[in-house]
Amino acid sequence: METLRATLPLRAETLVLFGREVTTPRLTSWHGDPGCGYRYSGRRFAPAPWTDALAALRAQLREACGVDFNSVLANYYRDGADSMGAHADDEPELGPSPADVRIASISLGARRRFLLRPRAGGASIPYSLGEGSLLEMGGTLQRTHTHRVPKTKREVGPRLNLTFRVIRISPTTAPCSS
Repeated sequence: METLRATLPLRAETLVLFGREVTTPRLTSWHGDPGCGYRYSGRRFAPAPWTDALAALRAQLREACGVDFNSVLANYYRDGADSMGAHADDEPELGPSPADVRIASISLGARRRFLLRPRAGGASIPYSLGEGSLLEMGGTLQRTHTHRVPKTKREVGPRLNLTFRVIRISPTTAPCSS
């Protein structure tokens, strides 16, 4: 994980959430094919080029999931104070309908809790994602649930999460590609 992490231009981003500028409580970098920009929380991110390691993981996911993912968001959680708030990946670039959204999430490093919560209410469904975990989110999941990685008070080491996605130039077009 540390070798891969060292090749990524990770940084804290300033985003607009609920009308307020906040700094992300984790480090991120966005990679993908040319033209595969991504917009969320009031910002547009142009893709950095694929690193060799990310391209190799992309090829493995193409085999495992049958999807040619054209972009990846890297989230680096330095310790238990870093987190991801509850959200759904339902941006227009991901497809015209939530059922079109396919995300493959690979976890490397420390084990962290991942909580999936029904939008209609009810208890969260906890998952414990550790080194080498692959979680695929598809179907209507982004419409029916939110997900998050909460802070933890227990001592945990660093974690790198890679969320591979298919980005479209516009919601009604084919995926962007190189």
